[in-house]
Order: sequence, then structure tokens, then C-alpha cells
Amino acid sequence: MSDDRVTVTCDDCGLAETFDALGVARAFVEEHRTETGHDPTWELPSLASGVERAGDEAGVCGRPGCTDTGSPLYQGE
Repeated sequence: MSDDRVTVTCDDCGLAETFDALGVARAFVEEHRTETGHDPTWELPSLASGVERAGDEAGVCGRPGCTDTGSPLYQGE
């Protein structure tokens, strides 16, 4: 995989796709979930540590265990 591509995989059906843009990959993941009920995963290119931390604090991943609700970046549920 190139460092600037997003890979989406689904263990339920063996799907494996790569995308040049995060937005397109995210839309594909949501469409696959809606159409199949599967829960695909994605591998993102590496981000600067500050970007990853800010995303975690803002709650962008959507998982309660990785969100800092005390951060000023937290966007709520």
C-alpha cells in the first residue's frame, strides 16, 4: 500500500479496496455497512501525532474508549 492511500477491508466477505481520498473511503465504508450489515475496517495513512491526538480528543473515531470528554476539542455525542 502506498503511504497516501486508504485501504478498506471486510473480513465478513473478503472485500479489499484502496482509495486515494479519505472521504471516498468513508462513504464506501458506510455504503457497505448499509447494504450488507458488515463492519468493514480501514487502514489510514499515517498522520502527524498532533493530528491523531486532536482527532481522538474531538471524538472523531466515535468509540467511547478513545475519546477525551474533558478536552476542549470534544464535540459531544
